[in-house]
Amino acid sequence: MINIYEKCPAYKGEIITLKQTSMEDAEELLKCYSDEKSVPFFNSDNCNGDDFYYITIERMKQAIDFWDFSYTNRYFVRWTVILNSTNEKIGTIEMFHRIAEDEFNHYGVLRIDLQSKYETQEVISDILDIANDNFYEAFEVEAIVTKAVQEAVQRIASLVDNGYKPLKKKMIKYDDYFIRRN
Repeated sequence: MINIYEKCPAYKGEIITLKQTSMEDAEELLKCYSDEKSVPFFNSDNCNGDDFYYITIERMKQAIDFWDFSYTNRYFVRWTVILNSTNEKIGTIEMFHRIAEDEFNHYGVLRIDLQSKYETQEVISDILDIANDNFYEAFEVEAIVTKAVQEAVQRIASLVDNGYKPLKKKMIKYDDYFIRRN
């Protein structure tokens, strides 16, 4: 098995491709992170107050620098979500193997950040197909959790269609998580 932190794979689905986020993505990703309609759907739990609402290219580049640092230090992987039909960069996803002294130890945490116009069942299901087929092994986890606030109707429908169930309890101190076991 390839160590995801030594060589980050790209993944291609029917609708989207995931490629490790790089500085060259900053300008297009700013469209996602400056989209006020998208911000409520982002999972900023445990992110030290960062709400991921960025309105300057400088702030977007700082985020990508941090994501690069985090990858180098094996904290998490951040991929850019690219629409196959247009090559447009429409958001990012993050995945990591959580290590903590609680009941969620060794769970995978998946974060999905998309421009609001791409917060659709089709796009999210394609991301989840890739995650379900690859991330359990790549991150050595038996379960993946991901957040979907009640207003995220398309996301919740995609999660349910892809075998995710409501966690029905707080993840640490946060609500609105869904879980899928391998």
